[in-house]
Amino acid sequence: MELDYVRHFVRLAETENYLEAAEDLFMAQSSLSRHIKSLEKELGAPLFERTTRKVALSDFGKAFLPYARKMLEIQEECSRELRGYLDSAASVISVASIPAMAHYRITDVLAGFQRENPGYRLNVTEADTARIWELLETGKCECGFVRTADGCAVPEGMKQIPFTADHLVAVLPAAHPLAGEKKVSLGMLKQEKFLFLDRETSMYAICMNACRKAGIEPEVAFTGFRGDNLIDLAAKGMGVALLTRRPIEYGTEKSVALVDIEPSVVTEVCLVYSGKRKLPHTVKRFIDYVKKTKDKL
Repeated sequence: MELDYVRHFVRLAETENYLEAAEDLFMAQSSLSRHIKSLEKELGAPLFERTTRKVALSDFGKAFLPYARKMLEIQEECSRELRGYLDSAASVISVASIPAMAHYRITDVLAGFQRENPGYRLNVTEADTARIWELLETGKCECGFVRTADGCAVPEGMKQIPFTADHLVAVLPAAHPLAGEKKVSLGMLKQEKFLFLDRETSMYAICMNACRKAGIEPEVAFTGFRGDNLIDLAAKGMGVALLTRRPIEYGTEKSVALVDIEPSVVTEVCLVYSGKRKLPHTVKRFIDYVKKTKDKL
């Protein structure tokens, strides 16, 4: 049943005049008449009793009128609710980020954007870089903050905006002979056992690449998901942890020393997004905000 025809029927029932109803509906009188006849044919009975001067509802038309109005009310309610849903969905920005959000001021960016754009809603997922690439490639998130370094593979078609940088440090037991040094080379640690973050993380790849570039094949004694566990194991003499400085330089126990690696192994935190998909204006607005504020943090 054509809802437009139902709407035309209701207006004709209210005016009882084809010419007036047609003018109200911005249509030709002949078209209105044709729509009413089509509706009557579908329903199987006449809706109006026609005279030379005006039209009046038939008994069947009187019975149908409240249902017709209800149909139009339901259509309007449905349209209103769905518009609200679509408007709400369009204002959601899905962002992924590496876990160290606070240490790299990513949380400041998220909160600042939300304050300036209260009509938008950020949907933030915490994940490692490798997982964020997957989320971007499958369209499950629209942009993300990842960690990269020389030698790290970047999926084809991904765009990167440098956000901030960090560098590797060796986490040594306080009693280690090299703990007092300002810098150490990875070659100086080649006899040590190493403690790395999990093999599926970008940090594992960064540390392995750095060691191999320095000419050593590290003996990895432990891999895990939490940096604090690596630090605690290093403090207990279980090996040397390689981690980035900024997430651990404050609040680290005095039982370990953080010594910079020489030559420096720099890691970059970048905002990334797929260049293969057309970005919604909401995501473009977020990216522009990151570009504008990243140097002010």
